[in-house]
Amino acid sequence: MGRTFGVEEEFLLVDGVTGEPAPEVDKVLADAGPYPVRGGVFSAELFQTQVEGASAVCHDLSGLRDQLTRARRILAEAARSHGLRLVSVGTPVLTGSIPPISPGDRFADIVSTHRGTISDYQCCGCHVHVGVPDRSTAVAVLNHVRPWLPTLVALGANSPYDRGRDSGFASWRIAEQMRFPGAGVTPWFASPEDYDRTVGQLVDCGVLVDTAMTFWLARLGVGKPTIEVRAADAAGSVDDALLQALLTRALVETSLTELAAGREGHDVPDSVTTAALFNAARNGLAGAGVSPAEGREVPAVSLLDGLLSHVRGALEESGDYDEARRLVDWVKRAGTGADRQRRAATEGGPLAVVDMLAAQTAHS
Repeated sequence: MGRTFGVEEEFLLVDGVTGEPAPEVDKVLADAGPYPVRGGVFSAELFQTQVEGASAVCHDLSGLRDQLTRARRILAEAARSHGLRLVSVGTPVLTGSIPPISPGDRFADIVSTHRGTISDYQCCGCHVHVGVPDRSTAVAVLNHVRPWLPTLVALGANSPYDRGRDSGFASWRIAEQMRFPGAGVTPWFASPEDYDRTVGQLVDCGVLVDTAMTFWLARLGVGKPTIEVRAADAAGSVDDALLQALLTRALVETSLTELAAGREGHDVPDSVTTAALFNAARNGLAGAGVSPAEGREVPAVSLLDGLLSHVRGALEESGDYDEARRLVDWVKRAGTGADRQRRAATEGGPLAVVDMLAAQTAHS
C-alpha cells in the first residue's frame, strides 16, 4: 500500500450524431446522481460542454481503477440517455458554436479576466493528487518533480486536433494553455512563503482571479496537503489515467526519499524546461524530447524509460512496478492517445476519431 492519491478526470460532452461539443452538463449531472464512492464528486467545469469526475482518496491501484471505471460508465450512460457521448480528450476534435459558461461568480470572473484567450477554451486534463506531510515538504517535492513534468506531458498527449484540423501537435491543449500568464512548468521555489508570494503577486497584477488559480503543470493542493500534477491531457482510457497516477505518486515518493537523504531538487533553468515542454507537446513520444539534465534533444521515449527507472524503487515498494512496466510497454506499442486518434482519422476521418474516443472512454 502506498501514499494516498486520487484523480480528477475532465470530459467533453458531444452530440451523438455530429460529434460537436454539446452544452448539456446540467442534464447529465442530474441523471448521473452522486459519485459512486463517498468522497468523490461529479461537477460542472468552466463551460457547459464539460463535466468532471473527481475520485475519492485512494490507497491502492485497484481501488482507483474501480472508481475511475465506474465513474466513466455512469457519466457515459447519463450522456447517452440525452443523445450525447462522453469523450475523454484534451481538446475538441470537431468545432461548434462557443458554448455558454457554467453558472457562478468565479467562472464569470475568469472569463472577464481572460476574455478572448479563454472564450472557447474547452480543454480537458487528467489531474493527479498525491498526499504529502505538509506544505513545506510539498514545495520541496515540487522542485524535485518539475524536470519530469514534460515527460508526463509527452506520455499523456491526447489532443492532436483543434476543432476539425490536425494541429501538428500531440498535445494542442498545452499549446492553448501557454497563452495564459504563468503557464508551463512550475518554477523552482525556495519555500512555501516564496510560492505564496509568487501566486499572490500574480493575483495582485490582475492576471489570476484568486490564489486558488494557477496555470502551472504542478501546484500545491488547495486547502489540503497534496501535490496536484496537471501535466496530462484528459486520459483516453482508464489505463492511461492509471499510468499517470502511478508514475506521479512514485515521483512524489522518490522525491521524499531524496529529501530525507538531504538532496534538494535541481534548479533546472526555465529556458530548458520551456523547451522541454514545447517538444513534449509537439512530439509526444514520437520524436525528440529535451533532457532537462543535459539541456539537449534526446529521443522522447528514452526520457520515459529514464522516468520509469528513476521511480522504480518507489513502484516496487508499493507493489506497482510490474503494472507500471506493463502499461508503459502498452503505450509504446499502441501509441499515445494522440497517436491513436490519428490512426482512427486515417481509417475513417474526424467522426471515426470521436467514435474511437467515446468507445475508449466508456469501455475501459
